[in-house]
Amino acid sequence: MPEAVGFFTDTSVCIGCKACEVACKEWNQLKGNKPTFLADSFDNTGKLDDQNWRHVAFIDKVPDAPTTTGNGAAWLMFSDVCKHCKQASCMEACPTNAIIRTEFDTVFIQQDVCNGCRACIAACPFGVIGFSEQTGTVHKCTFCYDRLQSGLMPACAKVCPTQAIQFGPLSEMQKKADARLGTLRTQGNTQARLYGRDDKVYGGLNAFFLLMDKPEVYGLPNEANAVLPRRNNRPGYLGVLVTAALSLVAGLVAFRDRGEARRAEEARRAADMTERN
Repeated sequence: MPEAVGFFTDTSVCIGCKACEVACKEWNQLKGNKPTFLADSFDNTGKLDDQNWRHVAFIDKVPDAPTTTGNGAAWLMFSDVCKHCKQASCMEACPTNAIIRTEFDTVFIQQDVCNGCRACIAACPFGVIGFSEQTGTVHKCTFCYDRLQSGLMPACAKVCPTQAIQFGPLSEMQKKADARLGTLRTQGNTQARLYGRDDKVYGGLNAFFLLMDKPEVYGLPNEANAVLPRRNNRPGYLGVLVTAALSLVAGLVAFRDRGEARRAEEARRAADMTERN
């Protein structure tokens, strides 16, 4: 049985070259979307979708303020990809079981089983899945499943010139990430942190990151909001039932009160009529 594999993406050494995007498209024969002017960034991809399974985001909102030597602000580069969550909400939501976990512990969409319902798109907290009008199905990063089956490294990790994307057994990637974080902390980078390294984010991510700022800066949910949406959410259903029951009781009480008030008003009017007569 093959062991679990993982991506460790170190954003501290990403240079934004987008070689990973190109390699992903070339290997998976993705045509890409027609270039558009986004107007709010130097990024020309925009987001992950059915044609972009890797996306190098530029977090370029640097404050326009004077700096001194050693205190300059820099852009943040972030090579985003499907996180291959341990607790994958897309798998929970898929009605046809088209989304499976492979022998490498990665999350894979079976194109011949997908019915194009897009329930997984709504369920994914990271927005990594896109619908293709050409195929009528959904698509995302496959972790280069075909390459893994042949003993090859995923295309994006193969071409990364700075080793910002590292690939290997998940346990080894976690050890490398721990060591890298320790080095950055020693150098005084107090904002550096690992995201998805442990089970606090959707049970752990097979594609996890070293970030140089808070997750929200990168458009990622923080640990407090990383709650798995489930198709069979029993606590949620129970909460709905309790709320409905309380609403029903409140309605009955209000109806009873209105009835008593009406009867009291009728009795008062009858007493007034008796006095007049």
